[in-house]
Amino acid sequence: MELKTNTLYYGDNLEILRDFIPDNSIDLIYLDPPFNSKRDYNVIFKESGQESEAQIEAFTDTWSWGKETEKTYYDIIMHCPQNIANLIDSFCKFLGHSDVTAYLVMMTPRLRELHRVLKPTGSIYLHCDPSASHYLKVLMDQIFSKENFRNEVVWHKNSGGIGRTAFSKRHDTMLFYTKTKKYFYNGKAVGELREQNEGTFGGYFGTDANGRRYREVRKNGKIYKYFMDEPRNPEDVWEIPQIPERDTTERLGYPTQKPLKLLERIIKASSGKGDIVLDPFCGCGTAIITAQKLGRKWIGIDITHLAIGVIKRRLRDIFKDIKFEVVGEPRDLAGAKELAHQRDRYQFQWWALDLIGAQPMSDRKKGSDRGIDGLIPFIEEKNGLRRVIVQVKSGHVGPAQIRDLKGVVEREKGEIGVFITLEPATTEMQKEASVTGFYHSETWGKDYPKIQILTIEELLHGKKVEMPPQKEPFKKATPVKMENENLTLV
Repeated sequence: MELKTNTLYYGDNLEILRDFIPDNSIDLIYLDPPFNSKRDYNVIFKESGQESEAQIEAFTDTWSWGKETEKTYYDIIMHCPQNIANLIDSFCKFLGHSDVTAYLVMMTPRLRELHRVLKPTGSIYLHCDPSASHYLKVLMDQIFSKENFRNEVVWHKNSGGIGRTAFSKRHDTMLFYTKTKKYFYNGKAVGELREQNEGTFGGYFGTDANGRRYREVRKNGKIYKYFMDEPRNPEDVWEIPQIPERDTTERLGYPTQKPLKLLERIIKASSGKGDIVLDPFCGCGTAIITAQKLGRKWIGIDITHLAIGVIKRRLRDIFKDIKFEVVGEPRDLAGAKELAHQRDRYQFQWWALDLIGAQPMSDRKKGSDRGIDGLIPFIEEKNGLRRVIVQVKSGHVGPAQIRDLKGVVEREKGEIGVFITLEPATTEMQKEASVTGFYHSETWGKDYPKIQILTIEELLHGKKVEMPPQKEPFKKATPVKMENENLTLV
Protein backbone atom coordinates (compact mmCIF):
# COMPACT_ATOMS: atom_id res chain seq x y z
CA MET A 1 0.00 0.00 0.00
CA GLU A 2 1.11 3.57 -0.66
CA LEU A 3 1.61 5.74 2.41
CA LYS A 4 -0.07 9.17 2.34
CA THR A 5 1.42 11.84 4.58
CA ASN A 6 0.09 15.23 5.68
CA THR A 7 -3.25 13.47 5.79
CA LEU A 8 -6.16 13.42 8.25
CA TYR A 9 -8.16 10.20 8.42
CA TYR A 10 -11.70 10.08 9.75
CA GLY A 11 -12.61 6.72 11.23
CA ASP A 12 -11.70 4.00 13.72
CA ASN A 13 -7.92 4.05 14.02
CA LEU A 14 -7.75 0.25 14.08
CA GLU A 15 -9.32 0.08 10.62
CA ILE A 16 -7.28 3.01 9.31
CA LEU A 17 -4.00 1.51 10.51
CA ARG A 18 -4.79 -1.83 8.88
CA ASP A 19 -6.04 -0.39 5.61
CA PHE A 20 -3.74 2.58 4.99
CA ILE A 21 -0.48 2.40 6.99
CA PRO A 22 2.25 0.02 5.73
CA ASP A 23 4.68 -1.98 7.86
CA ASN A 24 7.77 -0.18 9.19
CA SER A 25 6.75 3.21 7.79
CA ILE A 26 6.42 5.57 10.79
CA ASP A 27 9.30 7.29 12.59
CA LEU A 28 7.47 8.56 15.68
CA ILE A 29 4.10 7.79 17.26
CA TYR A 30 2.43 9.91 19.93
CA LEU A 31 -0.93 8.88 21.32
CA ASP A 32 -3.13 10.15 24.10
CA PRO A 33 -6.08 7.72 24.16
CA PRO A 34 -9.05 8.70 26.33
CA PHE A 35 -9.63 6.63 29.44
CA ASN A 36 -12.33 6.25 32.03
CA SER A 37 -12.69 9.75 33.44
CA LYS A 38 -16.40 9.03 33.97
CA ARG A 39 -17.40 12.16 32.15
CA ASP A 40 -17.94 13.38 28.62
CA TYR A 41 -15.32 15.69 27.20
CA ASN A 42 -16.96 18.68 25.61
CA VAL A 43 -15.68 21.28 23.22
CA ILE A 44 -16.89 24.63 24.48
CA PHE A 45 -17.31 27.32 21.86
CA LYS A 46 -17.14 31.01 22.68
CA GLU A 47 -19.56 33.85 22.05
CA SER A 48 -18.13 37.34 22.61
CA GLY A 49 -15.53 36.03 25.03
CA GLN A 50 -18.07 34.21 27.21
CA GLU A 51 -18.79 30.52 27.49
CA SER A 52 -21.91 29.84 25.45
CA GLU A 53 -24.45 27.13 26.10
CA ALA A 54 -23.19 25.45 22.97
CA GLN A 55 -21.41 22.31 24.06
CA ILE A 56 -20.90 19.23 21.98
CA GLU A 57 -19.72 15.82 23.02
CA ALA A 58 -16.33 15.37 21.36
CA PHE A 59 -16.03 11.83 22.56
CA THR A 60 -17.26 9.84 25.50
CA ASP A 61 -14.27 9.10 27.65
CA THR A 62 -15.68 5.92 29.13
CA TRP A 63 -14.98 2.37 28.03
CA SER A 64 -17.36 -0.40 29.04
CA TRP A 65 -17.56 -4.12 28.37
CA GLY A 66 -19.98 -4.94 25.56
CA LYS A 67 -20.40 -7.12 22.50
CA GLU A 68 -17.56 -5.47 20.59
CA THR A 69 -15.23 -5.85 23.58
CA GLU A 70 -16.21 -9.50 23.94
CA LYS A 71 -15.49 -10.13 20.26
CA THR A 72 -12.10 -8.41 20.49
CA TYR A 73 -11.24 -10.37 23.65
CA TYR A 74 -11.83 -13.72 21.93
CA ASP A 75 -9.87 -12.56 18.90
CA ILE A 76 -6.91 -11.77 21.19
CA ILE A 77 -7.14 -15.13 22.92
CA MET A 78 -7.33 -17.06 19.64
CA HIS A 79 -4.92 -15.14 17.39
CA CYS A 80 -2.45 -13.06 19.42
CA PRO A 81 0.97 -14.33 20.56
CA GLN A 82 0.68 -16.43 23.70
CA ASN A 83 2.27 -13.88 26.02
CA ILE A 84 -0.26 -11.21 25.06
CA ALA A 85 -3.22 -13.61 25.16
CA ASN A 86 -2.19 -14.83 28.63
CA LEU A 87 -1.80 -11.28 29.90
CA ILE A 88 -5.24 -10.15 28.72
CA ASP A 89 -6.81 -13.33 30.07
CA SER A 90 -5.15 -12.65 33.43
CA PHE A 91 -6.43 -9.08 33.48
CA CYS A 92 -9.96 -10.36 32.89
CA LYS A 93 -9.68 -13.01 35.61
CA PHE A 94 -8.36 -10.62 38.24
CA LEU A 95 -10.25 -7.44 37.31
CA GLY A 96 -13.41 -8.95 35.86
CA HIS A 97 -15.28 -7.46 32.90
CA SER A 98 -14.70 -3.93 34.17
CA ASP A 99 -14.15 -0.64 32.39
CA VAL A 100 -10.41 -1.10 32.91
CA THR A 101 -10.30 -4.47 31.19
CA ALA A 102 -12.56 -3.20 28.39
CA TYR A 103 -10.06 -0.39 27.83
CA LEU A 104 -7.08 -2.76 27.83
CA VAL A 105 -8.82 -5.21 25.49
CA MET A 106 -9.68 -2.47 22.99
CA MET A 107 -6.19 -0.95 23.21
CA THR A 108 -4.37 -4.25 22.62
CA PRO A 109 -5.00 -4.66 18.85
CA ARG A 110 -4.35 -0.95 18.33
CA LEU A 111 -0.98 -1.08 20.10
CA ARG A 112 -0.06 -4.17 18.08
CA GLU A 113 -0.84 -2.30 14.86
CA LEU A 114 1.24 0.64 16.05
CA HIS A 115 4.15 -1.73 16.69
CA ARG A 116 3.74 -3.09 13.16
CA VAL A 117 3.81 0.32 11.45
CA LEU A 118 6.72 1.71 13.49
CA LYS A 119 10.13 1.71 11.82
CA PRO A 120 12.93 -0.32 13.45
CA THR A 121 14.54 3.03 14.43
CA GLY A 122 11.20 4.48 15.58
CA SER A 123 9.83 5.55 18.96
CA ILE A 124 6.41 5.63 20.58
CA TYR A 125 5.16 7.84 23.43
CA LEU A 126 1.97 6.63 25.11
CA HIS A 127 0.39 9.43 27.13
CA CYS A 128 -1.75 8.32 30.07
CA ASP A 129 -2.72 9.28 33.60
CA PRO A 130 -2.04 7.34 36.83
CA SER A 131 -5.41 5.56 36.68
CA ALA A 132 -4.20 3.36 33.82
CA SER A 133 -0.45 3.83 33.36
CA HIS A 134 0.55 0.75 35.40
CA TYR A 135 -1.70 -1.56 33.37
CA LEU A 136 -0.56 -0.04 30.09
CA LYS A 137 3.11 -0.43 30.99
CA VAL A 138 2.68 -4.17 31.52
CA LEU A 139 0.85 -4.40 28.18
CA MET A 140 3.51 -2.33 26.40
CA ASP A 141 6.22 -4.59 27.86
CA GLN A 142 4.60 -7.55 26.12
CA ILE A 143 3.98 -5.84 22.77
CA PHE A 144 7.16 -3.74 22.44
CA SER A 145 9.35 -5.87 24.77
CA LYS A 146 10.54 -4.69 28.17
CA GLU A 147 14.07 -4.41 26.74
CA ASN A 148 12.80 -1.57 24.54
CA PHE A 149 11.36 0.44 27.41
CA ARG A 150 13.28 3.73 27.61
CA ASN A 151 11.58 6.05 30.08
CA GLU A 152 8.55 6.69 32.17
CA VAL A 153 8.36 10.43 31.60
CA VAL A 154 6.48 12.45 34.20
CA TRP A 155 4.84 15.57 32.85
CA HIS A 156 4.46 17.92 35.80
CA LYS A 157 1.81 20.28 34.45
CA ASN A 158 1.41 22.44 37.55
CA SER A 159 -2.36 22.38 37.34
CA GLY A 160 -5.13 20.50 39.07
CA GLY A 161 -7.42 20.76 42.07
CA ILE A 162 -6.44 21.31 45.66
CA GLY A 163 -5.98 18.00 47.45
CA ARG A 164 -8.16 17.88 50.57
CA THR A 165 -8.16 14.15 51.26
CA ALA A 166 -4.98 13.25 49.34
CA PHE A 167 -2.07 14.95 47.59
CA SER A 168 -2.92 17.17 44.61
CA LYS A 169 -2.82 15.36 41.28
CA ARG A 170 -0.59 17.45 39.02
CA HIS A 171 1.09 15.07 36.59
CA ASP A 172 0.54 12.73 33.67
CA THR A 173 2.75 9.86 32.55
CA MET A 174 4.25 9.16 29.13
CA LEU A 175 5.61 5.68 28.44
CA PHE A 176 8.52 5.97 26.02
CA TYR A 177 9.35 2.77 24.08
CA THR A 178 11.33 2.06 20.94
CA LYS A 179 10.94 -0.79 18.47
CA THR A 180 14.56 -1.93 18.68
CA LYS A 181 17.75 -1.03 20.52
CA LYS A 182 18.92 1.08 17.56
CA TYR A 183 16.73 4.14 17.46
CA PHE A 184 16.75 7.87 16.77
CA TYR A 185 17.33 10.06 19.83
CA ASN A 186 18.60 13.62 20.03
CA GLY A 187 18.10 14.82 23.58
CA LYS A 188 20.40 17.79 23.03
CA ALA A 189 17.90 19.17 20.52
CA VAL A 190 15.66 19.91 23.50
CA GLY A 191 18.44 20.22 26.06
CA GLU A 192 17.99 22.30 29.19
CA LEU A 193 20.66 24.67 30.51
CA ARG A 194 22.41 23.45 33.63
CA GLU A 195 21.10 24.72 36.95
CA GLN A 196 22.72 28.02 37.88
CA ASN A 197 22.11 27.64 41.62
CA GLU A 198 25.46 26.64 43.12
CA GLY A 199 23.77 25.07 46.12
CA THR A 200 22.00 22.53 43.90
CA PHE A 201 25.09 20.58 42.86
CA GLY A 202 28.25 19.43 44.54
CA GLY A 203 31.67 20.30 43.19
CA TYR A 204 33.62 23.49 42.63
CA PHE A 205 32.12 26.41 40.71
CA GLY A 206 34.21 28.83 38.71
CA THR A 207 34.46 31.17 35.72
CA ASP A 208 36.88 30.68 32.82
CA ALA A 209 38.86 33.36 30.97
CA ASN A 210 35.90 33.99 28.63
CA GLY A 211 33.47 34.60 31.48
CA ARG A 212 31.67 31.26 31.17
CA ARG A 213 30.39 29.73 34.43
CA TYR A 214 31.27 26.09 35.01
CA ARG A 215 31.05 23.35 37.61
CA GLU A 216 34.12 21.20 38.24
CA VAL A 217 33.58 17.69 39.59
CA ARG A 218 36.15 15.05 40.55
CA LYS A 219 35.16 11.43 39.73
CA ASN A 220 37.37 8.35 39.96
CA GLY A 221 40.49 10.47 40.15
CA LYS A 222 39.58 12.54 37.08
CA ILE A 223 38.36 16.13 36.90
CA TYR A 224 35.30 16.95 34.74
CA LYS A 225 34.25 20.50 33.86
CA TYR A 226 30.59 21.20 33.00
CA PHE A 227 29.74 24.59 31.49
CA MET A 228 26.43 26.12 32.58
CA ASP A 229 25.58 27.50 29.11
CA GLU A 230 25.82 24.08 27.45
CA PRO A 231 22.52 22.24 27.10
CA ARG A 232 22.15 18.86 28.73
CA ASN A 233 19.70 16.09 27.96
CA PRO A 234 16.42 16.71 29.77
CA GLU A 235 15.59 14.48 32.71
CA ASP A 236 12.48 12.31 32.94
CA VAL A 237 10.46 14.87 34.89
CA TRP A 238 9.30 17.65 32.58
CA GLU A 239 8.22 20.96 34.07
CA ILE A 240 5.92 22.21 31.31
CA PRO A 241 2.86 24.22 32.40
CA GLN A 242 -0.59 23.17 31.24
CA ILE A 243 -2.27 25.73 28.98
CA PRO A 244 -4.04 28.22 31.28
CA GLU A 245 -7.84 28.19 31.10
CA ARG A 246 -7.87 31.87 30.11
CA ASP A 247 -5.08 31.59 27.55
CA THR A 248 -5.94 33.68 24.47
CA THR A 249 -3.24 32.49 22.07
CA GLU A 250 -3.07 28.69 22.25
CA ARG A 251 -6.13 27.26 24.00
CA LEU A 252 -8.99 26.30 21.67
CA GLY A 253 -11.55 25.15 24.24
CA TYR A 254 -10.61 21.46 23.96
CA PRO A 255 -10.37 20.23 27.59
CA THR A 256 -7.64 17.66 26.93
CA GLN A 257 -5.57 19.97 24.70
CA LYS A 258 -1.84 19.53 25.31
CA PRO A 259 0.66 22.42 25.18
CA LEU A 260 2.75 22.81 22.04
CA LYS A 261 5.94 22.83 24.15
CA LEU A 262 5.22 19.29 25.36
CA LEU A 263 4.92 17.94 21.81
CA GLU A 264 7.88 20.01 20.63
CA ARG A 265 10.11 18.24 23.14
CA ILE A 266 8.93 14.79 22.05
CA ILE A 267 9.13 15.46 18.32
CA LYS A 268 12.53 17.18 18.42
CA ALA A 269 14.05 14.45 20.58
CA SER A 270 12.74 11.45 18.64
CA SER A 271 12.53 12.52 14.99
CA GLY A 272 14.39 14.50 12.35
CA LYS A 273 13.35 16.86 9.57
CA GLY A 274 11.15 15.09 7.04
CA ASP A 275 10.39 12.14 9.35
CA ILE A 276 6.80 10.91 9.69
CA VAL A 277 4.84 11.53 12.91
CA LEU A 278 1.61 9.63 13.58
CA ASP A 279 -1.10 10.47 16.13
CA PRO A 280 -3.90 7.86 16.04
CA PHE A 281 -6.08 9.72 18.62
CA CYS A 282 -5.38 13.20 17.33
CA GLY A 283 -8.21 15.13 19.06
CA CYS A 284 -7.62 18.84 18.46
CA GLY A 285 -4.36 18.08 16.63
CA THR A 286 -1.53 19.47 18.79
CA ALA A 287 0.87 16.72 17.64
CA ILE A 288 -0.10 17.42 14.03
CA ILE A 289 0.38 21.18 14.39
CA THR A 290 3.76 20.72 16.08
CA ALA A 291 4.97 18.24 13.46
CA GLN A 292 4.07 20.68 10.68
CA LYS A 293 5.79 23.53 12.51
CA LEU A 294 8.99 21.50 12.91
CA GLY A 295 9.15 20.37 9.30
CA ARG A 296 8.00 16.77 9.81
CA LYS A 297 5.46 14.88 7.75
CA TRP A 298 2.40 13.73 9.66
CA ILE A 299 -0.67 11.51 9.78
CA GLY A 300 -3.63 12.12 12.10
CA ILE A 301 -6.57 9.83 12.83
CA ASP A 302 -9.76 10.57 14.77
CA ILE A 303 -13.15 8.94 15.03
CA THR A 304 -15.24 12.14 15.13
CA HIS A 305 -15.93 14.64 12.38
CA LEU A 306 -15.96 17.27 15.11
CA ALA A 307 -12.27 16.67 15.85
CA ILE A 308 -11.35 16.56 12.16
CA GLY A 309 -13.16 19.88 11.67
CA VAL A 310 -11.25 21.46 14.57
CA ILE A 311 -7.90 20.31 13.15
CA LYS A 312 -8.72 21.50 9.62
CA ARG A 313 -9.51 24.99 10.88
CA ARG A 314 -6.48 25.02 13.16
CA LEU A 315 -4.11 24.02 10.34
CA ARG A 316 -5.51 26.68 8.01
CA ASP A 317 -5.42 29.38 10.69
CA ILE A 318 -1.78 28.69 11.59
CA PHE A 319 -0.28 27.75 8.21
CA LYS A 320 -1.96 29.94 5.61
CA ASP A 321 -0.82 28.11 2.46
CA ILE A 322 -0.80 24.57 3.84
CA LYS A 323 -1.89 21.65 1.67
CA PHE A 324 -3.25 18.49 3.24
CA GLU A 325 -5.76 15.75 2.49
CA VAL A 326 -8.73 14.45 4.44
CA VAL A 327 -9.66 10.79 3.91
CA GLY A 328 -12.99 9.40 5.08
CA GLU A 329 -15.16 12.50 4.74
CA PRO A 330 -18.02 12.28 2.22
CA ARG A 331 -17.06 13.74 -1.15
CA ASP A 332 -20.36 13.17 -2.93
CA LEU A 333 -24.02 12.57 -2.22
CA ALA A 334 -23.56 8.78 -2.04
CA GLY A 335 -20.86 9.19 0.62
CA ALA A 336 -23.08 11.54 2.61
CA LYS A 337 -25.94 9.02 2.53
CA GLU A 338 -23.63 6.24 3.66
CA LEU A 339 -22.45 8.33 6.62
CA ALA A 340 -25.98 9.26 7.63
CA HIS A 341 -27.77 5.95 7.16
CA GLN A 342 -25.13 3.23 7.52
CA ARG A 343 -22.61 4.71 9.93
CA ASP A 344 -23.61 7.48 12.35
CA ARG A 345 -26.19 10.20 11.80
CA TYR A 346 -24.69 12.36 14.54
CA GLN A 347 -21.35 12.32 12.75
CA PHE A 348 -23.29 13.25 9.60
CA GLN A 349 -24.78 16.21 11.46
CA TRP A 350 -21.35 17.48 12.62
CA TRP A 351 -19.94 17.06 9.11
CA ALA A 352 -22.87 18.94 7.54
CA LEU A 353 -22.52 21.81 10.02
CA ASP A 354 -18.83 22.06 9.22
CA LEU A 355 -19.70 22.53 5.52
CA ILE A 356 -21.24 25.93 6.34
CA GLY A 357 -18.92 26.88 9.21
CA ALA A 358 -21.61 26.50 11.88
CA GLN A 359 -20.73 25.74 15.48
CA PRO A 360 -22.44 22.58 16.74
CA MET A 361 -25.02 23.17 19.42
CA SER A 362 -25.85 20.77 22.23
CA ASP A 363 -25.51 17.00 22.27
CA ARG A 364 -28.64 15.73 20.56
CA LYS A 365 -28.16 12.28 22.11
CA LYS A 366 -29.22 13.83 25.42
CA GLY A 367 -32.33 15.45 23.96
CA SER A 368 -31.27 18.99 24.90
CA ASP A 369 -30.97 20.67 21.50
CA ARG A 370 -34.24 22.70 21.66
CA GLY A 371 -34.49 22.25 17.90
CA ILE A 372 -31.09 23.83 17.28
CA ASP A 373 -28.34 21.75 15.71
CA GLY A 374 -25.95 24.60 15.01
CA LEU A 375 -25.38 28.35 15.16
CA ILE A 376 -23.61 30.91 12.98
CA PRO A 377 -23.01 34.21 14.78
CA PHE A 378 -22.67 37.55 13.01
CA ILE A 379 -22.40 41.18 14.13
CA GLU A 380 -24.77 44.06 13.41
CA GLU A 381 -23.44 47.54 14.13
CA LYS A 382 -26.41 48.66 16.24
CA ASN A 383 -27.71 45.37 17.61
CA GLY A 384 -24.44 43.55 18.34
CA LEU A 385 -24.23 39.76 18.17
CA ARG A 386 -26.93 38.11 16.04
CA ARG A 387 -27.49 34.46 15.12
CA VAL A 388 -28.33 32.14 12.26
CA ILE A 389 -30.07 29.01 13.57
CA VAL A 390 -29.34 25.76 11.75
CA GLN A 391 -31.20 22.44 11.61
CA VAL A 392 -29.84 19.31 9.89
CA LYS A 393 -32.05 16.46 8.66
CA SER A 394 -30.91 13.19 7.14
CA GLY A 395 -34.30 11.51 6.71
CA HIS A 396 -37.68 12.18 5.11
CA VAL A 397 -38.55 15.88 5.06
CA GLY A 398 -41.58 18.01 4.24
CA PRO A 399 -43.16 21.41 4.88
CA ALA A 400 -43.90 20.51 8.52
CA GLN A 401 -40.14 20.61 9.28
CA ILE A 402 -39.89 24.10 7.74
CA ARG A 403 -42.77 25.34 9.87
CA ASP A 404 -41.01 23.84 12.89
CA LEU A 405 -37.79 25.71 12.04
CA LYS A 406 -39.77 28.96 11.74
CA GLY A 407 -41.09 28.41 15.25
CA VAL A 408 -37.61 27.75 16.63
CA VAL A 409 -36.19 30.90 14.99
CA GLU A 410 -39.03 32.97 16.44
CA ARG A 411 -38.76 31.44 19.91
CA GLU A 412 -34.98 31.78 20.06
CA LYS A 413 -35.04 35.29 18.58
CA GLY A 414 -32.82 34.30 15.67
CA GLU A 415 -32.49 36.42 12.58
CA ILE A 416 -32.16 33.68 9.92
CA GLY A 417 -32.99 29.98 9.87
CA VAL A 418 -31.11 27.46 7.71
CA PHE A 419 -32.48 24.00 6.96
CA ILE A 420 -29.89 21.49 5.69
CA THR A 421 -31.39 18.38 4.12
CA LEU A 422 -29.89 15.23 2.71
CA GLU A 423 -33.01 14.58 0.63
CA PRO A 424 -34.18 16.97 -2.11
CA ALA A 425 -36.43 19.81 -0.97
CA THR A 426 -40.04 19.56 -2.21
CA THR A 427 -41.94 22.39 -3.89
CA GLU A 428 -44.15 22.71 -0.80
CA MET A 429 -41.05 23.13 1.40
CA GLN A 430 -39.64 25.85 -0.84
CA LYS A 431 -43.01 27.65 -0.81
CA GLU A 432 -43.24 27.44 2.98
CA ALA A 433 -39.76 28.97 3.26
CA SER A 434 -40.33 31.73 0.72
CA VAL A 435 -43.50 33.14 2.35
CA THR A 436 -41.51 33.94 5.50
CA GLY A 437 -39.92 36.95 3.84
CA PHE A 438 -36.52 38.48 4.48
CA TYR A 439 -34.18 39.63 7.21
CA HIS A 440 -32.90 43.17 6.56
CA SER A 441 -29.36 44.00 7.67
CA GLU A 442 -29.05 47.71 8.41
CA THR A 443 -25.28 47.39 8.69
CA TRP A 444 -24.91 45.99 5.20
CA GLY A 445 -28.03 47.50 3.64
CA LYS A 446 -29.10 44.16 2.23
CA ASP A 447 -31.98 41.67 2.49
CA TYR A 448 -31.41 37.97 3.17
CA PRO A 449 -34.02 35.17 2.98
CA LYS A 450 -35.38 34.62 6.49
CA ILE A 451 -35.66 30.84 6.01
CA GLN A 452 -33.22 29.09 3.67
CA ILE A 453 -33.16 25.47 2.49
CA LEU A 454 -29.81 24.01 1.44
CA THR A 455 -29.40 20.45 0.22
CA ILE A 456 -26.22 18.48 0.86
CA GLU A 457 -25.75 18.17 -2.89
CA GLU A 458 -25.86 21.97 -3.24
CA LEU A 459 -23.37 22.42 -0.41
CA LEU A 460 -20.99 19.92 -2.00
CA HIS A 461 -21.12 22.05 -5.14
CA GLY A 462 -20.21 25.20 -3.24
CA LYS A 463 -23.52 26.86 -2.36
CA LYS A 464 -23.32 29.13 0.71
CA VAL A 465 -25.67 30.49 3.34
CA GLU A 466 -26.98 33.94 2.41
CA MET A 467 -26.18 36.09 5.44
CA PRO A 468 -24.11 39.07 6.64
CA PRO A 469 -20.37 38.33 7.03
CA GLN A 470 -20.17 35.85 9.86
CA LYS A 471 -18.28 36.29 13.09
CA GLU A 472 -15.80 33.42 13.39
CA PRO A 473 -17.67 30.93 15.63
CA PHE A 474 -14.57 28.97 16.57
CA LYS A 475 -11.59 30.29 18.48
CA LYS A 476 -8.86 30.88 15.91
CA ALA A 477 -5.40 29.42 16.44
CA THR A 478 -2.49 31.87 16.48
CA PRO A 479 -0.12 31.56 13.48
CA VAL A 480 3.37 30.25 14.24
CA LYS A 481 6.71 30.48 12.48
CA MET A 482 8.32 27.40 11.01
CA GLU A 483 11.45 26.53 12.97
CA ASN A 484 14.89 26.31 11.36
CA GLU A 485 16.17 23.25 13.11
CA ASN A 486 19.26 21.18 12.36
CA LEU A 487 19.06 17.70 13.80
CA THR A 488 21.47 14.80 13.55
CA LEU A 489 21.15 11.18 14.46
CA VAL A 490 23.20 10.24 17.52
